[in-house]
Amino acid sequence: MPTDEQVWEALTNVIDPELGLDFVELGLVYEIAVDGGNIGVTFTLTTPACPIGPQVSEQMKEFVGELEGVEEVTPTMVFAPPWTPEMMSEDAKFALGY
Repeated sequence: MPTDEQVWEALTNVIDPELGLDFVELGLVYEIAVDGGNIGVTFTLTTPACPIGPQVSEQMKEFVGELEGVEEVTPTMVFAPPWTPEMMSEDAKFALGY
């Protein structure tokens, strides 16, 4: 069974193509749920109009799915609460000039 830490680490491979930073650093992953081999990932996008949602979901399934013991990955995109730049890590803020 994968650990929370392993799932978070796998999600750092999901990169926002416009910003060049990973979804974890950008604060776009809101929650993970590890239930045996079933992994739930709740995430958002920088704006509701962002067209990369399906691509991001596939990347999450791919990278988390590579972990030993993972049977299913279920990404869920939400827009509440809305994302703001304050949700980014300090490193991401620095990289983007916030």
